[in-house]
Parts: sequence; structure tokens; C-alpha cells
Amino acid sequence: MEVSHNADGSSYRRIDKYDPEKLAELEFHYKKILELLGEDVQREGLNKTPHRVAKAMQFLLQGYEMNPVEILRSAMFQEDYRQMVIVKDIEIYSLCEHHMLPFIGKAHVAYIPNGYITGLSKIARVVDVFARRLQVQERLTSQIKDCIQDTLKPLGVAVVIEAHHLCMQMRGVQKQHSITTTSDFTGAFERVATREEFIKLIGSNLH
Repeated sequence: MEVSHNADGSSYRRIDKYDPEKLAELEFHYKKILELLGEDVQREGLNKTPHRVAKAMQFLLQGYEMNPVEILRSAMFQEDYRQMVIVKDIEIYSLCEHHMLPFIGKAHVAYIPNGYITGLSKIARVVDVFARRLQVQERLTSQIKDCIQDTLKPLGVAVVIEAHHLCMQMRGVQKQHSITTTSDFTGAFERVATREEFIKLIGSNLH
């Protein structure tokens, strides 16, 4: 358990769960990686790094231990509302599965209910579950869409993700200002008018 502080100085408790066996094994391997790269893992600045990285990786990839369907169902309510529900500017922090470097951005998610709605925070949590796995942006976009469609059975789902990929910015082509945008739609959002309404409502934030 770690105690952190908000900007106003007040404290809050953040509980991170770690598998001690996995933690020890990851720590061992990260120590070997640092040695292979030519570092001295006994020096002051690095002697705790393998442990810190092991904890960081378990935290960053905790999505494998979470069930996004259960998250949606935990706050699923009957409601006779059939207009667009949008949760936009959901922060995304994920790791590219090709180089294990971060890609960072935001997701815009919409659905049109068909008898059931879910808590708005649950949409953001579903995004987080899939983002906290080794990913490619294209698959991340479709997984979010499919989960909401299959669980809530809405009239349609729309997902747009914009992200900066550090694998492009720090290595490879080194294009620091490039942004990747992906989208996926089902049902009512496959109609041009509905899709255009969604894009218009989130459009002021799109690059």
C-alpha cells in the first residue's frame, strides 16, 4: 500500500496488488537484463531498480488480471433511454507489444442504449483494462468496442482512439509529432448520419 498526495496536500490511499512469486522472478530477470546491458546493478542508483521495474510492470500490465465484462455488469441498469451516450477524453497509457514502449493518448467512446445503461466510470475502466495489456492500437480499439457491444447489447457502439507512440518518436523513424487515430463502429454508428453526429460531438478535440 502506498500513501500519495493530491495537489492540495491531502492524502489518499492507493492499493496496488502484487504477486510476490512473480515479483521475485521478474526482479531476477531484470537484474540479468541490466547486467547484460553492461550496468553494475550493485551501484547505489541501480541496486533497487530491478525490484522497482518488476513492480512497475505488474502495475502497467494489470489488465490481464481484470474482467471488463464483470466491470460493466457491476453497474448495469435498465433504462428507457435511446440517445447517444459519450464518454470522451479517456486517458490511455499502454505498452506497444512490439517494443514494449509506451503509447499515450485518449479514447472517445459512445453507445446508444437498448434497454440497459452502465455507470459512466465503468466505460473508462473498461478502456483501462484493455490498455493495461501489451497492445497494438488497432486491437485495443476493437476490444473496447466488442466488450461494450457484447455485454450491453446496445443499438451501436463507437470508439475512436488518438495516441502518440514512443516507438515511433524515440526510435525507428523518430517522428516526434505524429499521432495515430483508429476507429471502430457497430450498429447505428455504421449509418453516416449517426457517425457524423458522434464525430462532430468529439471533433473539437480531434487532431
